[in-house]
Amino acid sequence: MTEPPAAESLAVAEPLAAAEPPTATADTADTPAPGPAEPRPLGVTVGATGNAEVDAAVERLGDADELPTQTHIEVYEDVHRGLRDALAALDENRG
Repeated sequence: MTEPPAAESLAVAEPLAAAEPPTATADTADTPAPGPAEPRPLGVTVGATGNAEVDAAVERLGDADELPTQTHIEVYEDVHRGLRDALAALDENRG
């Protein structure tokens, strides 16, 4: 039978030291922290359709380029409503 190793021969792992946050230096002290990127226009262009109501609705989509993302839904809903009304008007003219 083998005897267990003596207590003094067992290695005990030391706890890891907590990482300290980096300290500011003269180079980084005046640099602001990066924030969210500003909205940028997508640069999508759409040709005229020949229908004034549709063209106005599609042109309204360009307003979203200048607005924060959270408000895009309002523009999209407005455009959707305008396109739906234009389609409904076409149906009414047929019948």
